[in-house]
Amino acid sequence: MRINSKGQVTIPADIRARAGLVPNTEVAVAYDGTDVRIVPVARKPASGAARVAHLRGRGEVKMSTDAIMALMRGG
Repeated sequence: MRINSKGQVTIPADIRARAGLVPNTEVAVAYDGTDVRIVPVARKPASGAARVAHLRGRGEVKMSTDAIMALMRGG
C-alpha cells in the first residue's frame, strides 16, 4: 500500500467492511509517536433513510418487486 502525492491511501474493502467504514464515515487520525491509527468518530446512528440510500443499487436479485412480494406471501 502506498500514500499518493496528495497524502491519500486506499483502505482495502475487506478492512473497511470489518471496521464499519462506509462512505461518508467521519474518521480521526491519531499518532502516538510510533503508530498511526484511523478511527471512526463517534456519531449518532444513521437514519433509516441514510441506510437505505447507502444500500440502494447494491442488490443482485433480478426479480421485480411484485415477484418478491408474491414469493413472500406464498403465492
